[in-house]
Amino acid sequence: MDTKYIFVTGGVVSSLGKGIISASLAKLLQARGYHVTIQKFDPYINIDPGTLNPYEHGECYVTVDGHEADLDLGHYERFTNTRTTRANNITTGRIYQNVIDKERRGDYLGKTVQIIPHITDEIKRNVKLLGSKNEYDFVITEIGGTVGDIESLPFLESVRQLRWELGKNCLCIHLTYVPFIAAAKEVKTKPTQHSVKQLQEVGIQPDILVLRTEHELSTDIRRKVALFCNVEPSAVIQSIDVPSIYEVPLKMQQQKLDEIVLQKTGMPIKSTPELKPWKEFLARMKNATESVRIGLVGKYVELPDAYKSINEALFQAATYNDHKLDLKLIHSEKINKDNVEEMLGSMDGIIIAPGFGQRGIEGKFIALKYAREHDVPNFGICLGMQCMVIEFARDVLGYADANSTEMEVSTNHNVIDLMESQKSISNMGGTMRLGEYDCILQEGSKAAKAYNSTHIKERHRHRFEFNSDYRDEFEKAGMKCVGENPDTHLVEVVEIPNLKWFVGVQYHPEYNSTVLKPNPLFVDFVKAAIENKKK
Repeated sequence: MDTKYIFVTGGVVSSLGKGIISASLAKLLQARGYHVTIQKFDPYINIDPGTLNPYEHGECYVTVDGHEADLDLGHYERFTNTRTTRANNITTGRIYQNVIDKERRGDYLGKTVQIIPHITDEIKRNVKLLGSKNEYDFVITEIGGTVGDIESLPFLESVRQLRWELGKNCLCIHLTYVPFIAAAKEVKTKPTQHSVKQLQEVGIQPDILVLRTEHELSTDIRRKVALFCNVEPSAVIQSIDVPSIYEVPLKMQQQKLDEIVLQKTGMPIKSTPELKPWKEFLARMKNATESVRIGLVGKYVELPDAYKSINEALFQAATYNDHKLDLKLIHSEKINKDNVEEMLGSMDGIIIAPGFGQRGIEGKFIALKYAREHDVPNFGICLGMQCMVIEFARDVLGYADANSTEMEVSTNHNVIDLMESQKSISNMGGTMRLGEYDCILQEGSKAAKAYNSTHIKERHRHRFEFNSDYRDEFEKAGMKCVGENPDTHLVEVVEIPNLKWFVGVQYHPEYNSTVLKPNPLFVDFVKAAIENKKK
């Protein structure tokens, strides 16, 4: 059976939720027994988002094979429970780099290298790579950006060519926005019409339209869109605002999006899946009456997407603990000794977010001291774990100048230091310790109890590490090193056993948390926060 290729494009405005629609469709096709994967093509010239400021592009997601990727890959994994790799995220920068490398090697036999055919051929090669190697039934490709953007034109031209080459094995879904004009009290379809027209101008006729809207669209409106956009009325689907993104697959199923895709690609329409575990998760989410209040201390809190995977992992953990998540994003630069009680006193649990650089670091130390001294459940991730170590060194071990060499190169007590393997590296992009590594947990530790295992695998993204020269001092003073890499003996997990729940991890457990398989560490942390609330 030939692989079917589905392209998801967007129009009118960005941030409509192409990633959520792509992930929802993948979930529905997967539930019908099909082997599905999703890839994201980003139009920016960065090789990957690894060096981008979170304010620019939200969080940087990490795949199991150590690729720094777009945050949409997190949605793909959370919805489908399927791991992604480097092949699932391609940027314009990667495409151009590959083509230039080929030109330098002489692969083009001295020909003039051009956008067409060389760049478009490279795009098409990457589109079909997943399908040819892994025998997927469906490869869903999300094209980043908005139709009309100059950056997206080579991708759209490649889609146009593939539609001719693949015939019935190719399908285009176009996501647009239908705004509601409050003064006129009516929705307007003209932006969608213009968006489809722009798509048609580059030679692509969408097969299915998904209309993003805040208000219910009437049958007449949908017929109007179908008529003026050359799309069958049954293939015009609305994506209305819902309380949770996890409700979107069910909304798409109600409108038979997956059936329409199967019909148009000539695939058997099997019986409609019940999605029982998914519905059970949503039921627990809706039935929860009590809330657990978690304070997330970070320096990018103005943009919630900067901590997208953490936010979703906490939400999943709260749901499985039959609670609603009351998440307070707290800017670490605004925390000081005088206001820490006011800012953190009402929190059931505190999470210290990952990040890089000096800015906001002192606020994290103050928050950690408060959590430790008041025995508030605390979870430190990556830099958050490193901050736990530094705060403990300063306030318990008595090393007032303790620091990370990332923040202070000449510190006398470098309790966090640059990894040996990182010392010779000059290029910043894609050179951190990245991807999935083994970790051995100490039996009886809170981490081991949470995972119900002493051998785990988690994903990493860091350059600096716990300085093991200080390990004995920390353990004697009460902070135990309870997790380490079996090959390098790098300390991965620290905790203070005498406190309710005070755990720091060097890795990123949020990348490994999905709707149907929440990360155990988040589930246990939220459980501890709920128990703390009751006492």
